[in-house]
Amino acid sequence: MASATKPALTVPTTLPKIANPAPLGLAAFGLTTVVLSCINAGLLPPEATSAVVPLAFAFGGLAQLITGVLEYANGNTFGTVAFTSYGSFWLWYASLVWSVGAGWLKPPAAVGVAIVLLMWGIFSLYMWICTFKANKCIFATFLALSATFFLLAAGDFGWAPGKQLGGFAGLVTAVIALYVSFAEVLNSTFGKEVLPLGRPLIG
Repeated sequence: MASATKPALTVPTTLPKIANPAPLGLAAFGLTTVVLSCINAGLLPPEATSAVVPLAFAFGGLAQLITGVLEYANGNTFGTVAFTSYGSFWLWYASLVWSVGAGWLKPPAAVGVAIVLLMWGIFSLYMWICTFKANKCIFATFLALSATFFLLAAGDFGWAPGKQLGGFAGLVTAVIALYVSFAEVLNSTFGKEVLPLGRPLIG
């Protein structure tokens, strides 16, 4: 008895182009960080915090978590860890402010917040070490972010200038992140390098 012949499988000649999710996460991180850093730097009154909380939930938190999942699908370990982590940071911040404001939690001791910020500084520092293989703008973003967390932690530990200096460092961080987001969208749209990002320190 003759065996049945299986039909040949058609292999697509080209795979669909996959979008780069990183500019979304960088925009979410940068924009939210600008607003909060303006408050920390004294450029906006503390009452403006109520505008940061929903922004941190919807954009700084949710959009970065989505970006982290998409980076996972792309096989990007660094992007997955970075965007998921900092998205979670914004959700933590918004949840804390919301819960305290609603009276569900007592305001935390400053030293407790300082320890949290210190740990985020350490996390950002070891992520910065990984950016030696990334472009120089990402390298600068994580370097400035590490400084931001350490300064804010110092402020909550009792060093008076720490919060304001951390606010200005946060603004520097956010501006670089937004530049990277803009450059990656622009370069992708035009199909060429319009805005430079800088070669990695380690090739």
